[in-house]
Amino acid sequence: MKGFKTRLELNNKQATMALQHAGVARHAWNWCVAYCREKSAKREKLPSAIDLHKLLVKEVKKANPWYYQSSKCAPQNKTRDIQTAYTKFFQDLKSGKVQKLKSTYIAKRKSRKLPINYDIVNEIGKPQFKRKNAASDTFYLEGAIQTDKNKIKVPKFGWLKCSEQLPDCEIKNVVISRQADEWFISFKVPLIPQIIEKKGGAVGVDLGVKTLATLSDGTIFPAIKPYRRHKRKLRRLQRVQSKRLVKGAKNQSCNYKKASVKVAKLHQKIANVRNNYTHKLTTYLTKNHSEIVIEDLNVAGMSKNHKMASAILDGGFSEFRRQVEYKCKWYGSILTVVDRFYPSSKTCSCCEKVKKILKLSERVYHCDNCGTSIDRDLNAAINLKKKAESSPV
Repeated sequence: MKGFKTRLELNNKQATMALQHAGVARHAWNWCVAYCREKSAKREKLPSAIDLHKLLVKEVKKANPWYYQSSKCAPQNKTRDIQTAYTKFFQDLKSGKVQKLKSTYIAKRKSRKLPINYDIVNEIGKPQFKRKNAASDTFYLEGAIQTDKNKIKVPKFGWLKCSEQLPDCEIKNVVISRQADEWFISFKVPLIPQIIEKKGGAVGVDLGVKTLATLSDGTIFPAIKPYRRHKRKLRRLQRVQSKRLVKGAKNQSCNYKKASVKVAKLHQKIANVRNNYTHKLTTYLTKNHSEIVIEDLNVAGMSKNHKMASAILDGGFSEFRRQVEYKCKWYGSILTVVDRFYPSSKTCSCCEKVKKILKLSERVYHCDNCGTSIDRDLNAAINLKKKAESSPV
């Protein structure tokens, strides 16, 4: 199956209904989190999704009649999400990931000479409460769903207009989400793998900060750096938002909410620009090359360098790898991931002599053995290509 997501064009009534459904789903989630925490504090067994749903119908819906104004699927699905979230928590607890997060939190608080709240420490990794007026919301619907060109019919809402043509296929359920002040709908469609005739063979891809991707055939994709380009405007909008915030107030002013929407919309724009560029790059690679060779980058470790963290995260290296992995399956390409300790930048692509020291400021690789001078990133990309499964070497 393949995911499909598009923007909805809702009128005022439909937008109000969407906010209502999102509010019901959020209330159900928060109630489930509170109930599970209460059981955990008493050292009792955590309830299953079925148990939570029965209690939700028996207690919560009875006390809150406005639940019945929305589809039953919105709160019901949150009970399944809670069970999935706790399953993931126990897996992370077993693997040691949760303990690592706790140690990192404690070390940061100690380094800043701040008090450590152990109630917060004990809840790290567990499902957290969701607040109202957040930047995003989501809810789930299922039932009789139909599509007609750029319209989709879903339970409770009826026909909704979309911003693009919809695929003609059977849809069993949908997820409607909000980012800033825009609504989106997503669902699964059947995946039909495409075997495309490739123009090129294996290609090595070296990811970097100055140039996002350098290919072994010499093609360069420059880094567009959307966050850096919009950083100044984002700082200005966040300053306005901060000035309109009334600390301790239960309800914030309309001006604060308007400022928050502007900040969220700019964040969304930055993410959209980055995703669009990454999608174009990964689609180009998987459609035109039979094998793609990349490095297994430790992005989390690289981002701990505070001088480079912003530029590294602005490139979206993890998202690049995720997209390449699933698009290779779509278009019949092979993905080869080279070990992160392979010295692709320090190795000469001609004589394979390895340099002991190569500074980050050295953008041109000079080989002392054979006298080759080549761009640093291109040299690394050529070395990665040699690691391809289809390579004769």
